[in-house]
Amino acid sequence: MSEIQYTYYGFDKCVGAYFEMPTSEARRLLPAHLQPLEKQHERSIFAITAFHFTESEVGAYDEVVLAVIVPPRVEPGKPLPKAAMFPFMVATSTEAARLHAIERWRLPHIMKDLQIEFEEDAGRMQVRVRDDGEPVLDLTVTEYDAVPARNQYCVFTVGDAESYKVNIYMEAPHSEHEEERGELTLYDHPFLAGLDPDDIESFPFREEWYRKGLQTFEELESL
Repeated sequence: MSEIQYTYYGFDKCVGAYFEMPTSEARRLLPAHLQPLEKQHERSIFAITAFHFTESEVGAYDEVVLAVIVPPRVEPGKPLPKAAMFPFMVATSTEAARLHAIERWRLPHIMKDLQIEFEEDAGRMQVRVRDDGEPVLDLTVTEYDAVPARNQYCVFTVGDAESYKVNIYMEAPHSEHEEERGELTLYDHPFLAGLDPDDIESFPFREEWYRKGLQTFEELESL
């Protein structure tokens, strides 16, 4: 049995938030073999994660991932993933990062560089995504008590008429809470195609914040 080949990404900023959305809308964003994980009846989960990567095979870059949360795939001998998700759209600040993620991880991207700005102040991180100065989205995430963590996530992707899965590990001081102190504003932009801003809650029911750390990908698996 061959050894697993890992891919590593160093980051100094990573914040994420989870919002309620209609299950009918979540199903439209998912491939047929996946189902949304409901928070309550007919209310599923939309997730946004923003990174500033400092080290990777393609240099430093910023990234924002839009995803629907789905049930995890349980594997013998491995811990239950903290969350499982299907990223339906990704934005990056460089072409090299975009081409790398498409080729290696089959992640769908908007095919242009977007500007992703992070501003931290007193336990609040504001993420502003812009397209040549025009607003795309604004996200605010707040911090709670951070503790060292190594959390596993399961990510599903599709491409070339095949379905894939990859396990991701996040190692960093981590905070998480459900105080509903964050906020989200979505604007009219192709990056958000398929979403109706009126159907997405403006305030997250859960917020996550990772301080400086390491993101590790296992190898992509065909399903």
